[in-house]
Amino acid sequence: MESPESRKNASNDGSEGPDKASTERLDFIRTIVAEDNRTGKWDSRVHTRFPPEPNGYLHIGHAKSICLNFGIAAEFGGKCNLRFDDTNPSKEEQEYVDSIIEDVRWLGWDWKDRLYFASDYFQQMHDYAVQLIKAGKAYVCDLTAEETRQYRGTLTRPGKDSPYRNRSVEENLDLFERMRKGEFPDGSRTLRAKIDMAHANLNMRDPVMYRILHESHHRTGDAWCIYPMYDWAHGIEDSIERITHSICTLEFENHRPLYDWFLDALGAYHPQQIEFARLNLTYTVMSKRKLLRLVQDKHVSGWDDPRMPTLCGLRRRGYSPAAIRNFCKVIGVNKFNSTVDIALLEHCLREDLNRTAPRVMAVLKPLKLIIDNYPEGQIEELDAINNPEDASAGTRKVPFGRKLYIEQEDFMEEPPKKFFRLAPGREVRLRYAYFVTCTDVVKDPAGNVVEIHCTYDPATRGGDAPDGRKVKSTLHWVSAARSLPAEVRLYDGLSTKENPEDTEEGQDFTANLNPESLQVITGCRVEPALADTKPLDRFQFERLGYFCTDPDTQTEGRLIFNRTVGLRDTWAKIQQSQK
Repeated sequence: MESPESRKNASNDGSEGPDKASTERLDFIRTIVAEDNRTGKWDSRVHTRFPPEPNGYLHIGHAKSICLNFGIAAEFGGKCNLRFDDTNPSKEEQEYVDSIIEDVRWLGWDWKDRLYFASDYFQQMHDYAVQLIKAGKAYVCDLTAEETRQYRGTLTRPGKDSPYRNRSVEENLDLFERMRKGEFPDGSRTLRAKIDMAHANLNMRDPVMYRILHESHHRTGDAWCIYPMYDWAHGIEDSIERITHSICTLEFENHRPLYDWFLDALGAYHPQQIEFARLNLTYTVMSKRKLLRLVQDKHVSGWDDPRMPTLCGLRRRGYSPAAIRNFCKVIGVNKFNSTVDIALLEHCLREDLNRTAPRVMAVLKPLKLIIDNYPEGQIEELDAINNPEDASAGTRKVPFGRKLYIEQEDFMEEPPKKFFRLAPGREVRLRYAYFVTCTDVVKDPAGNVVEIHCTYDPATRGGDAPDGRKVKSTLHWVSAARSLPAEVRLYDGLSTKENPEDTEEGQDFTANLNPESLQVITGCRVEPALADTKPLDRFQFERLGYFCTDPDTQTEGRLIFNRTVGLRDTWAKIQQSQK
């Protein structure tokens, strides 16, 4: 788990700003911020915000935006707000608000007292709308949603004016007030900005500012039945909070002229909107709408299913905040869309867990091993290293006795040429223990090996043989008498294709779901050191990979572990081959 100091280092307040080395490799957004500071723009303030919509759980793509906004504030000694764009009550829930707060905190960021909601500003947004109506820059329109689309035109054909565009200021004020009071049904009227129906940018063709929606809001209840559209609310929120750099994903680039138009028309404080490319990840669905479908259609057990790319799913799988923050740092920020290999994310995870995760031994598919010449009833407490990458982690005691368990796959009765593990007549090392040699095999009536017998060399305890003989394999093991039963869940990617959307005609992304994405193994055995493990504790099961304790361990009263990631680092091998 992360130390309080590491969380402090990730905090977005009290930073001294970027050091000299880091300023030499700033991305384009940080370059803008650094230049604004140098010239004194914004009075050398840096104030960003992370503005999620509370209509789903955050995923790894949001982590990029979180780390960018909070990270820039931290590096330049500024501030970052956490603000919820809760302008669509039909899709928003308090559950999502709570989960987002938990996820951002888990990543290590702190917004102090700057937790805001778009709904905090509903009255101000309404008053600004009245201001535009009075200035002749907004009007109430009676076109239906379909008629509005038809009037809008296309990229090659200009739109045409709504027949309600030239209503008087007085009529518009009256209708808007009656909309506000709930006199009209949903969808019957909208408030639109009066800009230019022939504008080359479709977003500037009299965009809708308010729609009628008789829906209870999770914070304001039934106080409102008209709700602001995102494009109208976004700039006003930034302006009220006096944001300096409004950092958005690339799809909002075409919306920036509208962002600017609204604030200029109001004569309001005007932040700078900057767009960057969102994160796309191989083998990963990144759409909240599609992730919701996975949950609703029960393809997964919930938003926190360890196969999901949600932050709560990654957390339950065993990902560390430090690994995700480092991943976001490594991929950087750019202005063009691209797809990142998921192997890079797993590489960042392995790098962190290799440094921080204690080592333990576990056997997933046990095969009994009996050491015939070891004293009956004797138990030794052998010293085992907790983490070879961290000397301060110290050692632990591992019980060793006459009866052990090893992995079934670590024994073959008739091994091929390059199989170096245990076989009849062959000697191997047991980790932290002794050299053992297989002398006999016991099978069940079906011919399956159920037990192997060995002898051990007492002179080889914890090291090499005094006579200098070598073995080609070291096996992990657990004590049959002292080990603990456990369940292990092995997870793989949800999609079988690098691009989950690559489907045959008439199919959707669910056609590429991986039927082997979850394998549950019961009857596993783990070291007794794991008896007091807590949910989300992370470990390396030696030779098997990185695992974490599933929260079900606490609720079900039995040991359950999720495989976080295997030991093989594909990304590191790719980089090495390229060099």
